[in-house]
Amino acid sequence: MTRPVLDLPAPVSAAPSDPPAHHVRAALDLRLRALLRHDPGTRSGADIEDLHQMRVAVRRMRATLTAARPLLDAGWAGVLRTELGWLGRGLGPVRDLDVLLLRLRAEIAGLPDRERAAGGVLVEALEAERVEARATMLAALDDPRYTALLERLADAVRLPLPTPSATRSQPDLLDLPRTELRKLRRDVQRAGEEPPDEVLHALRIRAKRVRYTGELVRPALRGEAARRVKQLVAAASALQEVLGDHQDACVAEHRVRELLDGLGEVVDAHVVFVAGRLVERERTRAEAKRAEWRAAWAEVDAAG
Repeated sequence: MTRPVLDLPAPVSAAPSDPPAHHVRAALDLRLRALLRHDPGTRSGADIEDLHQMRVAVRRMRATLTAARPLLDAGWAGVLRTELGWLGRGLGPVRDLDVLLLRLRAEIAGLPDRERAAGGVLVEALEAERVEARATMLAALDDPRYTALLERLADAVRLPLPTPSATRSQPDLLDLPRTELRKLRRDVQRAGEEPPDEVLHALRIRAKRVRYTGELVRPALRGEAARRVKQLVAAASALQEVLGDHQDACVAEHRVRELLDGLGEVVDAHVVFVAGRLVERERTRAEAKRAEWRAAWAEVDAAG
């Protein structure tokens, strides 16, 4: 398990006057370097933050390619999005378990001794699951498919990006965040007064796309346009955080229930009691965040 070595040029910079596709190239270059920087730590597992940052880099590259679809050759960008999605699925389970383990350990640490010991049974089950997930992740990082993806990304930052044919009109950069905001606004209107948890999760993904698209175009803007996009990015980030906290609580609640079911029919009563307490706490957190998301959305709508 060795760190991939790529022959990259000097870091790509982009000025406001550069073509839109060049800004996409600069964004990919920034995230590729972050991915490579955190690859060794992800493999060693010495600091879980490395895996987190590597996963963020993968997600942001994929989001950049999604946002910039009108600017890029569809086939070329589609292949890269597919391969980044594959890598993200390889990294995701371990990162999700890291987050859940941190969450449960913090909750259990404040319990009385007997209940803390019972909570440890749940943590041990998650830790065993993480060992398996980590083995799968490391296999993906040693797969030739990963190396091929890195070479594709390196080619993307070495050379000008493939763009659509000259007969296809290029959108204004501001059209990219406008389009994503329009989709978010449409989905908020469809969500209704009490949207299910899965609908709120989908809105979080939409908010993230608004944020990432705004971050992509902002370096190319000046004056009032740059200021407005900065406001939009900040508001979308805040909405994403509220909905992300809601999703984390929902996932934690669901996983605790799953862990309890997985322990079989004969389970110590203290384990059942602790699991019930944890489920109740997570449901309370989820409902609190549910009460906040409309106000956060109003800020995005106003900034847009």
